[in-house]
Amino acid sequence: MKTVIRAFFRTLRIVLGPVMLLKERLTQPAGVVREPAAQARVDQQCQSLALYQFSTCPFCIKVRQEMRRLSLPIEKRDAQHHAANRNDLQEGSGATKVPCLKITEANGQTRWLQDSSEIVAYLRERFAAPAA
Repeated sequence: MKTVIRAFFRTLRIVLGPVMLLKERLTQPAGVVREPAAQARVDQQCQSLALYQFSTCPFCIKVRQEMRRLSLPIEKRDAQHHAANRNDLQEGSGATKVPCLKITEANGQTRWLQDSSEIVAYLRERFAAPAA
C-alpha cells in the first residue's frame, strides 16, 4: 500500500510540476524599479542572503514571486536535487523544510527563516520601497 501511495504522489508531482512552473512564468510580477545607486545597494545587501528551495514547491514559488516583485537578486539553492545544498540546509536550520532563507549578518552570524510568510514579511520589511 505504501508503494502505491508513493507512486501516486510521484506521478502527481510529475504531472503538476511543469504546470506550476508554467503558471509561475506566466504570472511573473513586474519588479520594483529603483535608481541605479539604490539598486546597487540592494544588490550588495542580497549577497548575504540565500534561498534554499524546491523548484515546484508552491511556498517556494510564493517567495520567488515576491523576490521578483521586489527586484531582489537573491541566490537560489536547489535543496531537492543537490545533496550538498540539502546537507547545508539540514545542518544550518536543523531540517530540510523549504523554503528557507539563510541570512548572514554583518558580524558573521547566520539566521534561518523557514516559513514562506515570514520570509516574505522579512523581505518586504527590509527591501520594500518607501511609499511616495
